[in-house]
Amino acid sequence: MYCYKIVQPYLPSETPSGLRTLREKELENLRGNGKGERKLSDRIYDFDVYNDIGNPDISPELARPTFGGRDFPYPRRCRTGRSSTDTDMMSERRVEKPLPMYVPRDEQFEESKQNTFAACRLKAVLHNLIPSLKASILAEDFANFGEIDSLYKEGLLLKLGIQDDMFKKFPLPKIVTSLQKSSEGLLRYDTPKIVSKDKYAWLRDDEFARQAIAGINPVNIERVTTYPPVSNLDPKIYGSHLDSALTEDHIIGHLDGLSVQQALGTNRLFMVDYHDIYLPFLDRINALDGRKAYATRTIFFLTRLGTLKPIAIELSLPPQSDSSHKSKRVVTPPVDATSNWTWQLAKAHVGSNDAGVQQLVNHWLRTHACLEPFILAAHRQLSALHPIYKLLDPHMRYTLEINAVARQTLISADGVIESCFTAGQYGLEISSAAYKNHWRFDMEGLPADLIRRGMAVPDPTQPRGLKLIVEDYPYANDGLLLWSAIQTWVRTYVERYYPIANIIRTDTKLQAWYLKTRFLGVSNP
Repeated sequence: MYCYKIVQPYLPSETPSGLRTLREKELENLRGNGKGERKLSDRIYDFDVYNDIGNPDISPELARPTFGGRDFPYPRRCRTGRSSTDTDMMSERRVEKPLPMYVPRDEQFEESKQNTFAACRLKAVLHNLIPSLKASILAEDFANFGEIDSLYKEGLLLKLGIQDDMFKKFPLPKIVTSLQKSSEGLLRYDTPKIVSKDKYAWLRDDEFARQAIAGINPVNIERVTTYPPVSNLDPKIYGSHLDSALTEDHIIGHLDGLSVQQALGTNRLFMVDYHDIYLPFLDRINALDGRKAYATRTIFFLTRLGTLKPIAIELSLPPQSDSSHKSKRVVTPPVDATSNWTWQLAKAHVGSNDAGVQQLVNHWLRTHACLEPFILAAHRQLSALHPIYKLLDPHMRYTLEINAVARQTLISADGVIESCFTAGQYGLEISSAAYKNHWRFDMEGLPADLIRRGMAVPDPTQPRGLKLIVEDYPYANDGLLLWSAIQTWVRTYVERYYPIANIIRTDTKLQAWYLKTRFLGVSNP
């Protein structure tokens, strides 16, 4: 049971003496002893590695490595303490739907949140919840583009005619009635606004470029400072194969009369570069049944109108033993019908790369997984009395539950991501490589990220201290407004309790939170 419930924040040094013992006892209970299997009624926050992604007891093909060690660095997740599998002592036994995953009971969804989350999640995991639907959304089921259009016009269940059967099997009885009444709306996908205005917008280069700065994944575009681009992969492994196939001849005709050096010097060249993140995995991905991928680089040019246009796409494969097969090729905007479809296919490969990085790296890893250790350490080190805990609490709430559900259905072996994304079973390995090579906490803030990607430069004369290189960059423009508002609010709040730096240095609980996060939560052996 709870030791106390007090609204007033207290720094550790200012906590009333009568509450200090209770505070320490509460933290001791929340930390647990690191032993035993957690019960749903527990309130224990502890660290563990991702060793419950696979299910080797069902099939060797469902075995997956442990993420969070030397081979596959990863942030820590909440410990559940389940027993190991029969076939692999290092893997933890899985809990499958509809059984619940353990999270501390304070992190569990309230009923209203559960209903909302389940309804929103239904579209994404429908074919995993109901095996009979799985085949319905496989690639071979879409014989033409009209079949995809029908998802917006007719809906998935209407097409299959199995609404009643679905709801008999759906494992959330409390919301079955409400879902059944609204099933047509839930499973008839909303038509994207851009498509509702122009059915073929997705084919057009201007829309392809717009997606890089205003689409679902506007955080990978970067300014080109060196042309051709340079890989950061180990040359001892890949040798001269790392040299880009892009040349000045590929792009010179698309630069509005500028030379390549002039375009670089005036900040007119940009790139979405997925070469390094995909190349080490392509041999294994392309060996999977029905999966084919390149590692892509896309070069964009900033026009006089302030809009981007794609001017070259590099498609790369690992070095081939058969020298008759080129491992790199460059595709440029079309000049005839044949080259038009080659260009469209190249853009499709970019889209496939982009979708995988958006989901596995920018969404799951950076937004969810990397925050879990901070949440665990906060509960273990900062009592509910601490002002920083009170600041963070509304933003931490439910994240552990959402992440637990993700381990169960989203990132699990044969789960939604493995089933629906090109990388298949190697998706989390790509995510781990991105964590090892690119994730830095001090670079996750929006201003630092924009500067790192060359999309902004410091400028004290600007309202938010940054000047955007591309003025029409909706993600950055809107994001900086939100960042500024949050920064002002947080600074005002924090300075109320920490008016001088020495109070931060002497706050042992705050320092412990940082140290435990740094050395237990996000570090790897």
